[in-house]
Amino acid sequence: MPLPLPLTPADALTRVIRPAFELLPSKMGGQRAEILMLAIALQESELANRVQKGNGPARGLWQFELGGGVHGVMTHPASRDLARKVLAARACPATERGAWLALAGDDLLAACFARLLLYTDALPLPTIGDVDTAWKYYVRNWRPGKPRPIAWPGNYELAMTAVSSAGESA
Repeated sequence: MPLPLPLTPADALTRVIRPAFELLPSKMGGQRAEILMLAIALQESELANRVQKGNGPARGLWQFELGGGVHGVMTHPASRDLARKVLAARACPATERGAWLALAGDDLLAACFARLLLYTDALPLPTIGDVDTAWKYYVRNWRPGKPRPIAWPGNYELAMTAVSSAGESA
């Protein structure tokens, strides 16, 4: 059963992102990943929508589209095997459509897919506090149709504050 929406950044961090990291290799965790993932979720869904507004094609708190992020995660050499393992752990069909449909009801799966999409980028995660590089990283990987650059600094700041307030992951 998914958590009720909207989520606070603190709840998204402690009840979604950090538990999702337990399904992935330990090298994928850490504060840089937490901040970027939380900022992207705030940017994409405002932690308030699991289906794109107006019943659009994007699903999950990170708003993955079937032919976009889902396809990318499930076919990229860096992420495809990990994606299959996560799908098996979440009892989800290991098909692009099965994963896409599940994203709207499984926040941990959505968080894993978000981290896996970031993992496909050849560049390292941005350093903490580097808002501009984090923005470029987000735009390059999510390719948002309506990017909303004005909202990014505030969302990034909210993410940094939530991660700082929550302390180190357990």
